[in-house]
Amino acid sequence: MPQMAPLSWLSLMIMFIMMIIVINSMTYFNKNYKIEEKTNNKKMNQINWKW
Repeated sequence: MPQMAPLSWLSLMIMFIMMIIVINSMTYFNKNYKIEEKTNNKKMNQINWKW
């Protein structure tokens, strides 16, 4: 039935878009980012208050 062809294309498009979203989100949340803690101890020790 040619009238049903757009429905199959639509379902295929939705399926592939959902697959792309799921794969991208899995790779994004799987990556471990290193959080660098900034320490200001050196700056605080170098300040010489003269009051």
